[in-house]
Formats: sequence, C-alpha cells, structure tokens
Amino acid sequence: MAHVWTCSGLRWTPDGPVLLWDGGRRSALPWGKRVAFAVADGSPRRCAGARGHACPVRAAVPGRSTGARCEECARLDRAHSVAADTLADDPRPYRVYLAWFGSGMVKVGITAVERGPVRLLEQGAVCFSWLGTGPLMAARRTEELLRAALGVPDRIPYADKRAVRAALPSTEAGRAAEVRELHARAVGLGGWPESLTREPCRPVDHAGRFGLSGVQAAVGDVVELVPGAIVSGELVAAAGPDLHLAVAGRGVVVLDTRLMTGWELAPLPGAQGGFTVPVREFRREQDGLF
Repeated sequence: MAHVWTCSGLRWTPDGPVLLWDGGRRSALPWGKRVAFAVADGSPRRCAGARGHACPVRAAVPGRSTGARCEECARLDRAHSVAADTLADDPRPYRVYLAWFGSGMVKVGITAVERGPVRLLEQGAVCFSWLGTGPLMAARRTEELLRAALGVPDRIPYADKRAVRAALPSTEAGRAAEVRELHARAVGLGGWPESLTREPCRPVDHAGRFGLSGVQAAVGDVVELVPGAIVSGELVAAAGPDLHLAVAGRGVVVLDTRLMTGWELAPLPGAQGGFTVPVREFRREQDGLF
C-alpha cells in the first residue's frame, strides 16, 4: 500500500462536513459521495498528538479510542481545554446554550462567541438555542446552575445520540419543543450571574444540514478500524463526527470519524468495495412482551 494518507479529523464548514488529512489536504463530503478506503496492513494506529503538535514518541493507541491519544498527549490536550477549568482568565465572551439530540436528550454547554454554532455542529446537536452571553466564569456558573436546578447534563454519550436519530420528530416545531420548554424554565430561575446577558429562545434546526430528514435509519455503528480492513459506502447523512454510510447489502452504518485518526489509510480505486470492519448492531425495541 504505497499511497497512504493519515486522517486528522472532521471539520464542519459553511459548505458542510470536510475530512482533514495530515499535510493540509481536505476532502469535501457532499451527500451521495462514495467514502471508500483501506486501512494499511502492518502499521499500527499512532497517537494524534496534542494542541497541533505531533506525539514525540509516536505512541501506538487502541483502535477503539475516539481520542486517539496516548496518556501524556491526552493530559496536555485536556489541560488547555475550556472544560478543564484552567482558563479562568480567558478574556473572550462566551455563550451558554441548550442542545437537543432527540426525545428526552437535552444538554447545557458553553462555547466561545467567536466560534458561532460550530461547537453545536461538532456535537451533532439536531436543534439548539442560545441562553445567554457573558464572561467565561459567568457562563460556567450559569451552566452549573442549570445542571443543579433543572437536572440537565453537560455531556451525552455519542452512542445515545445515534440511538435516537432514527426517531426524530418530522417537523422543526416538534424538534424545538423541548428546547423551548427548558429555555423558559431556565430564564425563570434565580441566581443568574449579573454579568451574563440572557438571550431569547430562537431555536436553530440542523436536521436539514445534517441530512437527517427522511434518511434511512442506521442498522449499527463501526466499533473500530483494524489493519487491512476496507470501508466503502455512500454518504447519506452526517452529524457531529459521524458519517452515515449506505453500505451495499447491509443498510446504513454509522462511522465515527474519530476512529479514523492515527491510521494510515489508502483510497480505494474505481468501484472496488467492501465493508470488513467490526460493526455493532443497534438493538431494536420488540413489540409485545417477548
């Protein structure tokens, strides 16, 4: 396998999702595009590094790791993230938001104003609304207030998000209902920091941007990539880091692009196909008692 690329992740742009590759190459991902590659045989998955720097020891990392980092690089990356509570003096304004992923699945979070809605696209939020804007520590206190008073989490596992995408309400109003209800309860709470400006509820819907409206329900998701394996399918939707691929003879399978980072991958020429990576099937609720 002479010609190989190393994936460095997926990015959401105004034109849609784009795969990034080491060396600065980019692959746009329009609906209907064939996503096809083979994993290099005999080359282990390598640590993706931290904060734009390569791992100094090029450590091997497990195939199922979505972070694709060794312990040391993961520690460095975490230490410089907003979520680590180490950036209290960050002068940038922040926004508090409510993000909805499916029925009964709403989280609260914060993001820098300069990032716009990118953080919500990265998380796969089907619908969201801003709650307020202010300094970082005020945004943090508001986030904690909502978690404690309303029982809204600040994290939702991607496996849970995938499980509800096949049963989204068919209308924007239906998808925004829980966000509107929680927003109203949130702004009615006492104890908001004075330096945080509350914002009206203006739900933003991403179902169309993700390609999820009317898309065929996924049958499972990729567990990990393995040396020598092949992935080939037609892109029908994408949400957060997930690509929904229509695979011949199998249906739609979800590939978390975070599982691609650190591997040496080679494009498949022509019509060469196949899908030989491990897949975990989604469990379906059965009718009746049994």
